Amino acid sequence: MKIIRDHQFVDQSDRGATAAIGNFDGVHQGHMSVIDLARNAAPNAPLGVITFEPHPREFFAPDAPPFRLMSRDARAHRLEKVGIDLLYELNFGTQLASLTPEEFARDVLKDGLGIAHVVVGADFCFGKGRAGSAKDLVSFGETFGFGVTIAPLLETGAQTVSSTAIRKALSDGKPREAAAMLGHWHRVDGPVITGEQRGRELGFPTANMSIDDIHPPAFGVYAVLVDVLEGPHKGSYQGAASIGVRPMFGENTANLETYIFDFKGDLYGAPLSIALVEHLRGEENFDSLDALITQMDADCAKARSILDAL
Repeated sequence: MKIIRDHQFVDQSDRGATAAIGNFDGVHQGHMSVIDLARNAAPNAPLGVITFEPHPREFFAPDAPPFRLMSRDARAHRLEKVGIDLLYELNFGTQLASLTPEEFARDVLKDGLGIAHVVVGADFCFGKGRAGSAKDLVSFGETFGFGVTIAPLLETGAQTVSSTAIRKALSDGKPREAAAMLGHWHRVDGPVITGEQRGRELGFPTANMSIDDIHPPAFGVYAVLVDVLEGPHKGSYQGAASIGVRPMFGENTANLETYIFDFKGDLYGAPLSIALVEHLRGEENFDSLDALITQMDADCAKARSILDAL
């Protein structure tokens, strides 16, 4: 997959694609329905995704709490996995934000990227002040010579699939509900960072990861699937993970700590992908280290049982 970050510098060979447009946070089933329409609109054309970095919401409200379901790297990895040829990850700043809907259609889609056909969700808005609608894009496509398909919103049961609904499921400690909307397990991706090594002292060495830049799932302990993406220990494993601030030790910065079952080795700096399968319990404060260790043994046994049944 090739990543293009500036619509003003696009090789001729990268023009003529059929592309889905959106933020694609989570790459959930609703996003996949848009991508699949783009894939089928012109099977012989390059398949693209047009998205924005930073997320427009981050640009307009930089001090707001983290809301993203995945980092830009995790999103790119997922899009490559589903068969995207060209990722137009456009730099979103003052210049792009100030374009009118017509200027965006003409300057970015037609003249800049040379898109042949675009697919957008029915709730798609674009241009300065989000003034343009999906129907407006159809009109601009007729004017500027590119095709437009509007994808209907996808529902699971009575619920519309959306990044907002997925965030709520994760906040409520319901990763399986989130997974049903995503079409895959919700994952936290990133490098292993240096921790306090308390888990090692307790007999449960953990791989620590930051969750600073993503929407925090419910705090507590989870049954997880672990993918080590690179290095000598590359492979898939099972484990139990804790998300939270570790109240027993007076910490206040939330992170993700994963104990990988039956694993020995050094993972510092290695890129991991942790899939949240089931929320086992909330974060707790224990009266003693012995009580904590007893609970951790029980958590691991329960996590093994759940993961073995998948």
